[in-house]
This record gives sequence, C-alpha cells and structure tokens, in this order.
Amino acid sequence: QVHLVESGGGLVQTGGSLRLSCAASGSFFRINSMGWYRQAPGEQRELVAVITSGGGITNYADSVKGRFTVSRDNAKNTVYLQMTSMKPEDTGVYYCFYRDRNLEVWGQGTRVTVSS
Repeated sequence: QVHLVESGGGLVQTGGSLRLSCAASGSFFRINSMGWYRQAPGEQRELVAVITSGGGITNYADSVKGRFTVSRDNAKNTVYLQMTSMKPEDTGVYYCFYRDRNLEVWGQGTRVTVSS
C-alpha cells in the first residue's frame, strides 16, 4: 500500500507563490505517476499536473501552464507543486495522487486560498 501526506497549503495573495509537498510512504511500483488534482467549491475535481516516475514526462492543465511546476524527488518519495503568479481561480483543495498499473491512492487534500 501507499500512503500520501500533503503539506504547504494556505492563504496567499493574487500574484503570490506557494509550494505544495506530498510525501509518499509504502510499497511503490517502479513505474508510476504522481501529481495533483484540485477541486474548487462547487466544481468537479480537475487534473492540475502529473509527473512520471522517471521525471521525464510532465503534463499540466492549460490553466496553470507557465505558472505551476511539478517535480519529484524519488530519493525522498516526495512530489512537489510550485505555484507562482497565483490567481483567485486557483483557490481550492489540492489533492496529491499516486497511480501505478495496480493502484491509485489519494492524499487527504490541502486547502489553498488565493485572495484578490
């Protein structure tokens, strides 16, 4: 099994930055992907960013391209989301996920609020 713990959420002003972290523990399949979804109030959960286990492939939602960067440190089993030039529409609960061919695991979520 895999267990995920997110941290780094909080309140930030428009134009500001935050970095989210997601520490994973447990048993990992060598080939996997990790990343972040978010859910705004009254909205469906949407993919923000994903990164493969080798770190060579990343994918972003169009709304965050050029502003957010996903990265991972496999030695620490941690994935990060660096968020810059933040906008009020980035407000929501951010969920870390882990996915391999057999398993999908979600973190408990961390709240991000961007004030205008």
